[in-house]
Amino acid sequence: MSAVPIPTRTPSESLRPPLVDGEQTLSSITETVCSIVERPQTPRAWYIAFAISSSLTLMLFGLIGYLIATGIGVWGNNSPVFWGWPIVNFVFWVGIGHAGTLISAILFLFRQQWRTSINRFAEAMTIFAVTCAGIFPAIHVGRVWLVYWLAPYPNQMAMWPNFRSPLLWDVFAVSTYATVSLLFWYLGMIPDLATLRDRATSRVRQFAYGLFALGWTGSARQWHVLEKAYLLLAALATPLVLSVHTIVSFDFAVSHVPGWHTTIFPPYFVAGAVFSGFAMVVTLLVPARHLFGLKDLITPRHLDVMCRIILATSCMVGYAYATEFFTAWYSGNRFEQFAFLNRMQGPYAWAYWTMVTCNVLIPQLYWFKRFRTSPWLMVGVAICVNIGM
Repeated sequence: MSAVPIPTRTPSESLRPPLVDGEQTLSSITETVCSIVERPQTPRAWYIAFAISSSLTLMLFGLIGYLIATGIGVWGNNSPVFWGWPIVNFVFWVGIGHAGTLISAILFLFRQQWRTSINRFAEAMTIFAVTCAGIFPAIHVGRVWLVYWLAPYPNQMAMWPNFRSPLLWDVFAVSTYATVSLLFWYLGMIPDLATLRDRATSRVRQFAYGLFALGWTGSARQWHVLEKAYLLLAALATPLVLSVHTIVSFDFAVSHVPGWHTTIFPPYFVAGAVFSGFAMVVTLLVPARHLFGLKDLITPRHLDVMCRIILATSCMVGYAYATEFFTAWYSGNRFEQFAFLNRMQGPYAWAYWTMVTCNVLIPQLYWFKRFRTSPWLMVGVAICVNIGM
């Protein structure tokens, strides 16, 4: 729901927005949302969190520089056929980003109104997750300074990318997904940026918000065009939810490695992406809901529905785990069978059983209403899901 400009109220009045017949008025919603960015003084906790995040980000850039100078052997990738650490991170972050698009696009097309309180939050998380994911295909090629060879452009060497390479599929899939997600996120914010522009008290803020609001006045014609563009982007983004992680799964499925060369990977990876994405939304949303006083906008019903989706996708992922073992047994291929038995009983059995426990067993707690209505209990389950994925 877009914000509506109203006269500014005192800070004490905006702590708890008024309720009318159990529903918040448009003006109180505007006041609640805008008060987050219009606070006269930034909370000290924000500076502490920003300092920690900035330190970790600087450490990331420093380690990437060390990686480029030294080589991907620092990851233990001492063979040209290994992916290891970078591909694990890539798949994890791409999967995290799928919840935002699913909440925004698919639920919008199905007219699920409960998405309106959480869709912007999930969309922003998608942008950051896809940005993190995009780092790894670029740096795991080893010679980062030649990564532009992945782009199909006319050049004097008459060299074109190998379109049979899964690495190239990732580049096109993730770049397309990032572009559509960014447009989808920004398009929905235009009316809200205009509201902040109209409420701004300084010229700098008025100019900044006005620049990104693109001259929005809220006329009927503008709303008609915006809704049509939003619907088209939603229709475009919906198949992307399915196609992007399907392509990511092809990184593994098109190989001949025992345990990977299987047709179950596309639906298995898509279900896992939605599963981990919703878990990350819950992990971040509950603390933000508490810190910014959004309990009247993000209600227990919203959290309950997200927990139900996590539970449903957890069952899908568990079914995929079981199907993998059945396929290995039914194939009669002893190399395939050994790969799966080695997961359960080999040197990395601890990792396998941790994954099964976190992804299949612990989410079953959401069958109990208490775990779907107690914010911090649901966060504990969601964190376990993120660890397992």
